[in-house]
Amino acid sequence: MNDRRARSESEHGRAPATMAVPPFDPELSLALAGLDKESREPLTPENLAARQKRDATARPRPTAEDLRADGRFEVTELRVPGPPGGPEVTLVTARPSGLVGPLPLLYYMHGGAMVMGNAWSVLPRILREWALPLDMAVISVEYRLAPRAQYPRALEDCCAGLAWAAEHAAELGVDPERIIIGGKSAGGGLAAALALLARDRGGPEPLGQLLLSPMLDDRGSTFSSQQMSGLGLWDLTSNATAWQALLGDLYGAEDLPPYAAPSRATDLSQLPPAYLDVGSAEMFRDEGVAYANAIWQAGGQAELHVWPGAYHGFDSLAPKAAVSRDARDARTRWLQRLLADRRT
Repeated sequence: MNDRRARSESEHGRAPATMAVPPFDPELSLALAGLDKESREPLTPENLAARQKRDATARPRPTAEDLRADGRFEVTELRVPGPPGGPEVTLVTARPSGLVGPLPLLYYMHGGAMVMGNAWSVLPRILREWALPLDMAVISVEYRLAPRAQYPRALEDCCAGLAWAAEHAAELGVDPERIIIGGKSAGGGLAAALALLARDRGGPEPLGQLLLSPMLDDRGSTFSSQQMSGLGLWDLTSNATAWQALLGDLYGAEDLPPYAAPSRATDLSQLPPAYLDVGSAEMFRDEGVAYANAIWQAGGQAELHVWPGAYHGFDSLAPKAAVSRDARDARTRWLQRLLADRRT
């Protein structure tokens, strides 16, 4: 075990008493206080299997019929060719009913720290907040989860699904020139990695990348990762557990590929415009800010929002809070501007 890995595994628990931390937004604090103790426990190697089992049973997983919402949306589950040597990939496609294509497409990867979550549960919110008001189609990707499927399997699943969607744009009724890739938390990290991979492999060129509190850095060495340890919904202990599950023997490697952890990338040039947001009171704050800054330094375009007093997952836990509404509005406005620039 190298020194960096040993430090990461030993730095569990709350931030040092001498380290000042930004306060939580009052509305978000109330929502956090309402959670039961089990929901606030950090993810550890010891409880990972139990947490995965609980997530699979407790997280709502709507059926295609549920997602159709009495005919408001057209929803189809597809099984498409996966990566070479891998299984097929499930794509859940959805769009507002009655729209004539080709529509812009949001190709979305769900959160869950690479070890939890599913393609179905994120769709009701995405359809309501983006697909319906923006006349967009959505594809949500069911990628393989760690530790059963370690890097690069999840990313290759997402890459295969994106390639298939671009190649079959006409039958899907979407515009291959207006595909936006996006995701939240682990899904945001996958979206960032997918943008890098598409650039380097010469794959489909996304119109933009929507990175919401993205999980980008495996090293756990930023100031905010230490500062917010033991606070909020996601901290250093949970993050180290998730990265170990994803990377296996690669965890702690100095030469880890940037497709595994996009913060490792040294070349962020020629990437699609990015939207990044993080909370001021979450451990992913500094890696998100640094990623936006690296895009700017490479001559790229990025819009960055740091939501005051927000912890990881704030808008899901407290959707009616003022800062959550502001965050949703900012994301929607970015999508509107991006699509307006490339309207066909």
